[in-house]
Amino acid sequence: MGPHLPSAGLTGGRRPVQLTLCALRTPGAKGYPRSMASQGPGGATRKGRSTGRATTRAVVHPVAGSSRYTPPIPKSVKTSPVWMGPLILALLIGGALLIVLNYFDVLPGAPTNWYLLAGIAVIAGGFITATQYR
Repeated sequence: MGPHLPSAGLTGGRRPVQLTLCALRTPGAKGYPRSMASQGPGGATRKGRSTGRATTRAVVHPVAGSSRYTPPIPKSVKTSPVWMGPLILALLIGGALLIVLNYFDVLPGAPTNWYLLAGIAVIAGGFITATQYR
C-alpha cells in the first residue's frame, strides 16, 4: 500500500493516499507540467495572448523615396591631413604646460592670470581642432 498521511478528522486515524504522477508526466506548453505551463521564468505568469514566438514580426512600411540624388562624400574630403593629430596633442599639452609653468614661476615675469588665460585659450584651441578631426 502507499504512504499514509494524517487525516483532517479528530479521530487521529490514518487514511491511505495514493500518489500518481500522471499530472506531472502530462506535458503542458513547451514540455512543462500543466501547473507550470502558464508561467514564465521565475514563476511569472504570462500576460495577454502568446504566439509562441519570442519576438513579433516586423512590419515593413514602404518609404517614400526622395526624387533628389545625393552623391556620397568623396574619400578625399573625409580624411584629415596628417599633421592635424600632432597639432591637437601639441595644443593640449602646450596649454597644460603653460598653466603648470605659471604656477612654478618659471615663465618670465611674476605669475599672472594672463598666462592662465593663455593656457586655457590654447587648450580650447586643441579641443576645437579635435572636433574637426576625421
